[in-house]
Amino acid sequence: MKLVPTILCGGAGSRLWPVSRETHPKPFIRLADGESLLQKAFVRGATLDNVVEVMTVTNRELFFKTEDEYREVNNSKRATSFVLEPFGRNTAPAIAAAALQVQKIHGDDAIMLVLAADHLIADQKAFALAVTDAARLAQSGKLVTFGIQPEAPETGYGYIEAKGSQVLRFVEKPTLEKAKAYVESGHYLWNSGMFCFSIAAMLRAMEQYCPDVLTTTRACMEKSRFAEGRGVTQLDLDSESFLLAPDISIDYAVMEKSDRIAVVACNIGWSDIGSWSAIGDLKAPDADGNRVQGDALMHESTDCYVQSNGRMVGVVGVHDLIIIDTPDALLVADRKRAQDVKYIYASLKAMGHESYKLHRTVHRPWGTYTVLEEGKQFKIKRIEVKPGASLSLQMHHHRSEHWIVVNGMAKVVNGEQDLLLATNESTYIPAGHRHRLENPGVIDLVMIEVQSGEYLGEDDIVRFQDNYGRA
Repeated sequence: MKLVPTILCGGAGSRLWPVSRETHPKPFIRLADGESLLQKAFVRGATLDNVVEVMTVTNRELFFKTEDEYREVNNSKRATSFVLEPFGRNTAPAIAAAALQVQKIHGDDAIMLVLAADHLIADQKAFALAVTDAARLAQSGKLVTFGIQPEAPETGYGYIEAKGSQVLRFVEKPTLEKAKAYVESGHYLWNSGMFCFSIAAMLRAMEQYCPDVLTTTRACMEKSRFAEGRGVTQLDLDSESFLLAPDISIDYAVMEKSDRIAVVACNIGWSDIGSWSAIGDLKAPDADGNRVQGDALMHESTDCYVQSNGRMVGVVGVHDLIIIDTPDALLVADRKRAQDVKYIYASLKAMGHESYKLHRTVHRPWGTYTVLEEGKQFKIKRIEVKPGASLSLQMHHHRSEHWIVVNGMAKVVNGEQDLLLATNESTYIPAGHRHRLENPGVIDLVMIEVQSGEYLGEDDIVRFQDNYGRA
């Protein structure tokens, strides 16, 4: 048997703002142990038996960041592949593209295990046993979903009514009264959103129940770019044709229509980490019921979750609050209304406010930049470039830049000049000059950039050459 764990890494994670942003979504959030949810999903899939590769479907803007995440935890040097979406079209087109790619490489009999990038599973051994059961059913032609034994009448999850491994029906998120009845009956499971199936079985089901999804995705893949190297393969989906794929979930497109659905009931310590309350529950409380991550002092406060990134937070005389502090945004919320954080995210996005999309520190294929300070007609950044990496050859219409090297060595193109700058050396780049920054050394290059001009937006950039396909 060939098993291909396939991680779906999409969505904004709006209920976990301000740590989750559009360019740093929920799967990249680091938990208290230092690992991200995405890294845990990768290890979860990569350490199973019979795995031939780990595939990830994600937005093309997150590709290099995802590669960096995997590099930290891929100790077994497991082969990795990527299907890169220009934008999200829901889970049915994502799974269709992944299944067609697995078919091309591994054939119809390969078993695909679909995992979410932002879930937490505490019991890896129980999970592996559940996957073994699911793969056995998948080999017999079943489309398998994983049902979680409910611990409480949860209204935030969908439910599966089951009789043994047979799925009787799928149920949308219920009212509290219905959820209580489901749990008491003993016939309902939480719908985990994980699936297991043979490629042949899923493609047959798509041909029967959602042929438009399969047809448009197949046509898109014929126009898409495929690249391979360094043990990594990537399929970059064509934007224009992918837009024609229906925006529909795999649940609606296939799972709720097929008569070949089976469920594996399991107790694997599963959580979808859907709110700050869920993240807070991962940490043991102190004597007052408070859970603190980072620097915070609590005084006569109880049952709060506080997370601080770089600043001291003082909490006095409050109860049942969520307090999340980041360098550029602060969230204060009633713990009982943790799900409503998504409305703040939606409002920021509607306003076009940068904090829905970017952190102060922004990841790029070549490294990171951090906005240290900005004001009228100026912005100061700390830029860190990985060894051997380089920014694009570029130009800005509206701003000039002054670069000062504070660590490492910089190779610089500045107009007609080629420069090599050491620590404490600098160069000035007028608006309209072509320029490029490269790290030729073996340690990180750290540089301070001072921008000045009438417009300092990140979209004021013209790329002429780029190692990462962005020109």
